[in-house]
Amino acid sequence: MNHKAKLLRVLGVSSVAAASFVSLGSASGAASSGSIPKGQPVKIGISLSLSGDFSADGQAFQQGYKLWAADVNKTGGLLGHKVVLDIVSDASSPTQVVTNYQKLISVDHVNLTFGPFSSLLSLPAAKAVSRYGYALVEGAGGAPSVFQAGLHNIFDVSLPVANDLMPFAKWVTSLPAGQRPKTVAFVTSNDPFTEPQVTTIIPILTKAGIKTVYNKVFPAEVTDFTPIADAVAAAKPQAVVLGSVDVPTVSAFMQAFEQSGFSPKAFIATGGPDQGSTFIKAVGAKNANGMMVPNAWYGGSANPLSKKMVAEYIKQYGGTAASVSSDVAEAYSVGEVIAQAVKATGGFDNSKIISYLHSGVTLQSVQGPVKFNGLGMNVNPTAYTFQWQGANFVQVNPLGDPNTVKILYPKPAWGK
Repeated sequence: MNHKAKLLRVLGVSSVAAASFVSLGSASGAASSGSIPKGQPVKIGISLSLSGDFSADGQAFQQGYKLWAADVNKTGGLLGHKVVLDIVSDASSPTQVVTNYQKLISVDHVNLTFGPFSSLLSLPAAKAVSRYGYALVEGAGGAPSVFQAGLHNIFDVSLPVANDLMPFAKWVTSLPAGQRPKTVAFVTSNDPFTEPQVTTIIPILTKAGIKTVYNKVFPAEVTDFTPIADAVAAAKPQAVVLGSVDVPTVSAFMQAFEQSGFSPKAFIATGGPDQGSTFIKAVGAKNANGMMVPNAWYGGSANPLSKKMVAEYIKQYGGTAASVSSDVAEAYSVGEVIAQAVKATGGFDNSKIISYLHSGVTLQSVQGPVKFNGLGMNVNPTAYTFQWQGANFVQVNPLGDPNTVKILYPKPAWGK
């Protein structure tokens, strides 16, 4: 069963299951009422993919959440209450994520909930916690399907995914006709994170005269990408747009392309190259050279809040700014937004937090300004394109930005 089918099935099941917990939700009202006795910690419930398909991202999210909690506790916690994170693993399963949040609220009596990783899990999670009146602030659930659900309690601090590839599309179409790729291949997982990004830019590139020579959506359960990658290579596109959610997928396509002797002039993947050292270790620094990825943050960001977080990350985990996963920043931003909402509302009442986040206020995070519309979408982020150039992960879009450097184009051959 593909991810979309699983998601639909889980939502149907989780709605029934969650309904059975309504009485428990009412019984645990004290947990969401905003009342915490003096000297007691504030408990934050989180379900993360610490195993399964999204484990690399889930583990990076865990680092971001823990880094934020440590920083907050250094300054006295939230309203004088020490922050305690109650993190449980969902094994990248939409079914398990629902069970986890139901238990975190009804049994563990957490005061607040932070989101999981991926739109595939964020939507059923938000449905589950909404039954208890809880807000779900998350950093990796920006697919259109999440916002189209009409939930009032979900807030995504990151860039809505449908806009991710727009800077890349604008750059490609702005190239002089003699330099612009003549052909392109679109290949994507049928994931709510990847498909909207790819489908948004297809008509833009087509209008610019870039011919589509390959277009395929593959099931998320695929584990052997070689036949698909070989088909892309056989079409010999000058540009490749890969809808990927993780490092293993991108790595498999890159390896298959290298083995077939195919090297496109431009190669962008929706997820994977943004994972810092995890990506470099998987594909090798020389093969990474020239690879692009869309996002709203990178380790070299000039944002003072980001610089502080990156310095603390390196101190604790080692590496360089380029090796810090964007997942870390997305998770850290969730904590920052909740902290500001708690301070503004003077407590931990989820209904007041939800109202405050819907008030049109602009908040600050390591990813930049955060302002939610009525759907819980952040309307203030800037979409960027990043590229590995040697050992450096640099900003190459949007065009005209003072921090943007020249794109390495054409992409160097593998191993160069």
